[in-house]
Amino acid sequence: MTTLAQMGRVLVIAPHPDDEILGCGGTMARLLAAGHEVHVVVATTGRPPAFSAESVAKVQGEMKAAHAFLGVTQTHVIDLPAAALDTVPAATVNAEIGRIVDEVKPDTLFVPFYGDVHGDHQLVFTAALVAARPRHAHAPANILAYETLSETNWYAAPVTPAFVPTVYIDIAQTLETKLDAFRQFESQVRPFPEERSVEAIEALARFRGSTVYCEAAEAFVNVRQILR
Repeated sequence: MTTLAQMGRVLVIAPHPDDEILGCGGTMARLLAAGHEVHVVVATTGRPPAFSAESVAKVQGEMKAAHAFLGVTQTHVIDLPAAALDTVPAATVNAEIGRIVDEVKPDTLFVPFYGDVHGDHQLVFTAALVAARPRHAHAPANILAYETLSETNWYAAPVTPAFVPTVYIDIAQTLETKLDAFRQFESQVRPFPEERSVEAIEALARFRGSTVYCEAAEAFVNVRQILR
């Protein structure tokens, strides 16, 4: 794969609402503007007592607003427990993620990075790779792992897996769209210098872009690529 045009139908797998925007919102905007199908599956939903019904409803509404703003083709929500995926049998997590992958039949998968500090991210990554096993003609040809501010950079690299980008996607023309999509998550936006701030998201995009002579970029680890 050398161009975005070769990504085909896309599925972004997010452990929680807003991970997809943080990780690849600018890329999603580019793909959607170019006419690609871009689906998002959110793997978990908050449950009491850790999350109040009011806060869950608010975040779900913010997610819908963000996805409508971008023009996401379809949002799929799985009702697995947020921040508690380790309490669910692996077979169940794998089956739920696999069901959506089988339904969408994506050519390209965007997944959270295995080295993220949040256990949900690690388990969703593993489930996505199980679902994407190349055992038939519809297996995703491209799998890219995105970085999530406050998760990817907070583990203990190099003791744990380090995020070392191998793919960069120019988002100079869609950076503002990404920032505006994240602004829809009013309950999640934090004041700078916290990482989940608009300023920090822009700074990361500018930094990633500068390393490959772009005004802004999103960075990914290339997990697998099948050239057909």
